[in-house]
Amino acid sequence: MSAKIDSAMVMAAGLGKRMRPLTATRPKPLVRVAGKALIDHSLDRIAAAGVGHVVVNVHYLADALEAHLAAQKRPFSIAISDERGQLLETGGGMVKALPLLTGDPILIVNSDNIWTDGPEDSIRHLARHWDGARMDALLLLVRQASASGHGGKGDFHMDGAGRLTRRKAGRIAPFVYTGIQLISPRLLEGAPEGPFSTNILWDRAIAAGRLYGVSHMGQWFDVGTPASIAPTEAALGGI
Repeated sequence: MSAKIDSAMVMAAGLGKRMRPLTATRPKPLVRVAGKALIDHSLDRIAAAGVGHVVVNVHYLADALEAHLAAQKRPFSIAISDERGQLLETGGGMVKALPLLTGDPILIVNSDNIWTDGPEDSIRHLARHWDGARMDALLLLVRQASASGHGGKGDFHMDGAGRLTRRKAGRIAPFVYTGIQLISPRLLEGAPEGPFSTNILWDRAIAAGRLYGVSHMGQWFDVGTPASIAPTEAALGGI
């Protein structure tokens, strides 16, 4: 039985340092890939999944991003979580946006990834595996060998039940986080104040046995640098 996702947050407040010089005059979510702004790829997938409300956090060159979003004609409402005064990182950004979000679970999506669906819509695939009695967060993961444009050593190990553990220092892990997850508001209870990383919340959930993952069945592209754009466009053009 699938969970109903009422709202989503798109993480779009970063400085985009790895995407320079393209981000000298525009925020990273507005860098164009395959004919559209990066953030629009995420918003298209969220719309296809039937989510009714989206919150986008803004910081760097926020006016340009707000103007882009205001011009959107989407089947969902869009609210802004304003971080102009202080960049709050991923965890702090979620805490600030929480009053604007509804439902349980909530979809969280990074704005610098592009993905295609497998046999099933990827967001609905996540929702179908959500179990709020066991989970505080459910991460969409991709096998490292299939993580296009990603040069890391992997992020997580996943057991047969879907529970996640961290990659050990100096080792390689088979799964990479795609930047797409479902969270319960429970994950944010007792969170630190101010800027902090979601990793703090994940580590707490791992310790409680409540961080889970599910494997992505489609393609996934980490579009983090200018050099990653052309290969991503070439791969998408062949689909």
